[in-house]
Formats: sequence, structure tokens, C-alpha cells
Amino acid sequence: MHGELDKVYDTLRELEKAEGVKIDLLLCCGDFQAVRNENDLQCLNVMQAVRNENDLQCLNVKPSYRNKKSFWKYYSGQAVAPYPTIFIGGNHEASNYLWELYYGGWAAPNIYFLGFAGHYERPPYNENTIRSVYHVRHYDVLKLMHVKEPLDIFMSHDWPLGITEYGNWQKLIREKRFFEEEVNKRTLGSEPAARLLNKLKPPYWFSAHLHCKFPAVIQHGEDGPTTKFLALDKCLPQRGFLQVIDIPSSPGPHEIQYDEEWLAITRKFNSVFPLTRMPFTMRDEQVDTQDDLQWVRNKLNARGAKPIDFVQTAASYDPSCQASNPSITAHCRNPQTESFLQLLNLPYLLDSSNSYGVGRNESSSQTGQPLDNDDIELPDDEDDPADDDD
Repeated sequence: MHGELDKVYDTLRELEKAEGVKIDLLLCCGDFQAVRNENDLQCLNVMQAVRNENDLQCLNVKPSYRNKKSFWKYYSGQAVAPYPTIFIGGNHEASNYLWELYYGGWAAPNIYFLGFAGHYERPPYNENTIRSVYHVRHYDVLKLMHVKEPLDIFMSHDWPLGITEYGNWQKLIREKRFFEEEVNKRTLGSEPAARLLNKLKPPYWFSAHLHCKFPAVIQHGEDGPTTKFLALDKCLPQRGFLQVIDIPSSPGPHEIQYDEEWLAITRKFNSVFPLTRMPFTMRDEQVDTQDDLQWVRNKLNARGAKPIDFVQTAASYDPSCQASNPSITAHCRNPQTESFLQLLNLPYLLDSSNSYGVGRNESSSQTGQPLDNDDIELPDDEDDPADDDD
């Protein structure tokens, strides 16, 4: 989406009128760019969801591309998302703001972030950690490998490794010639995502990252289920950046609620929450989460499964005011995250004021050491050179 909320929402409105359909939910597979302010731009590894000047400083993107786009309007309340919107992180995000919502939460009214997993980097970021903060971790993958309940949709930013074998890869490399070598060598995409695809076998898998539309159908074994894969393009004119899909669901009204199995997995794995660059050493064997699942059920029965409402934690960009020199501010404890941890009776580990070792956290986030082999790097070079003027 790259921060183009206004354009996407306007397109959906036009689509509803033209085709006589009703859009119930918008899914975004990363590069959302929730920039609130100038500081958020400094934490972007690209440019997008910006609330204000601070958020602009936290975007991992070339400085010349740093632009607040339109998220700040929805964060400030100047505009309200006309469709419930759920997004995941990509490699071009305002990482400082999303870090506040590590376990997920409302990034703005009616716009929900599904959360991080397994990241030790924390604000303020340097030029190394602003990039490594969006890398996938073994910790993330291991938690997801413990999901047993059937899924309807899986969202990832990068494509699963080998997915091109199940679609029209010839057409893909005609349109994106610089993918040809990776397709032929079977190196395009993410190996951990491929493992999750083969384990979870969801009916739908949606991705982004490579800035092109690519559908595929995966048959899991001779008599197994199928997964319909779809990646979409960048939000530009005459590009396939939106697709409407009709998925059967129970009668409404619909609302976002916590998933009890995922809460149980999160609670179980909190004891090995990664706080530093040290490699994650837990083996891939399955861990019993039944006791945690029953504990979570009892809590949700008493409390309810709805997250608390959106809470604004930083000033939004104000176009009527002259921009000041942005500065990277200290980490903010978001009330949504504190509420989530209180629900699961877990400690707050996202800043250096916890009891798990201040020195380890601060040094790991500030040094520029090489990434360890627990990082699963998401490459930056997904862009077609023709898009560089965007």
C-alpha cells in the first residue's frame, strides 16, 4: 500500500458503485507505512504509515522518498477508515509506532495491526537496526508452526519460496525480467513461509513485496486441500493492486476479537522471548500449549475477547504548522499493549525498564554487529527500477 490509504479507499468506493458489491474488510500485506509525524519518518525502512513528524524519522526508506502520505489523517481523526482494515508489517514501515503495538492493536480507529513477533530491536533505531527490525525470526516461525486450528487466510509480506512453480512463472519473468535468475534457481521467496504453507495449508494465502500481481494454486498432496495464493502490485495507476474476493463467513455483525489459540501460544513462548541478538536456540519440536489454552479460555470467558479501543500516543502531523527539526523520542508504552499483557498476566519486555537485563537490551539495539543466523532477512531489492520515481 505504501501509505496510499486515500487512494485505496477511493478505489474501493468506486468499485462498490461500479460492480454493485459491498466491501466488508480490507487486508494489507505489508508496507502499510503508518506514519504519524516527522519522527516516524526516521524509523521507516521505506515510506508509509505516518502519524506525525516523529514517525517519518523511523521509516526505513531512502531519505528522498520519505513522505507522510495519508495515514496521519486517520490517526488524528481527521478522516475515518470507511472499511475495517487489517494489516501486517513489511520492510517499509514506521517501525517505532508498530513497536508500540508489538502484540497487535488499533493503529488508528478501524485500522488494526496484527503485530510483531520475535524482534529484539527497539527505538531509537540506528542504520542497522532500522533494517533488521523487519527481518523474520525463527521465533516467529516456531510460534506459527504451533497453530493447529484451521485458518481461513494467511498473510505474509514475502512470497513463499517456490510459489512460482504453481502459477504462470513465464508471464512473471516476461513482466519482471530481473526475477528470472531467482525463479530458475528457485531462490525467489521465503523458505520459512514455504514451510508454514506446507504445514498450515490455509485455503487462501496473500502476499505482497515483489510489486507484481501473481496468482497460483497449490494442491497439498493427491487428496489434500488446496491453497489459493495471490500477490498484488503496488498502488499505482493501471496496476493490479486490489482484488475483491468473496469468502464465506458466518452472519454478522463482525468484529475483531482475540484468538484463544494464538493467545495460548504467545503466553507459552513468552519464557523464551528474544531480548538480544543472541541466536534463538529452542528446537522445532512441538510444545504442549493445552494448559495455556484452558487458562486463556477462562480469562476470555470472564473478560471478553475484544481488544481495547484505539489510544493516540503521539501528536499527529499538522499541515498548518511549520515542521520542526524531528528527534527520535523514547519508546512509548501503548495502553493497548499494556492491556494485552495484563490479560495474559505477562511482563512488559519491550523497553529497557523491565527486569530482564537493561544492559543486554540497550547494547543489542544500539550496536552495528552483523546479523546472526537467527535472522531471516527480507531483501530490499524487490523494486522494479522503473518504479524508482515513485
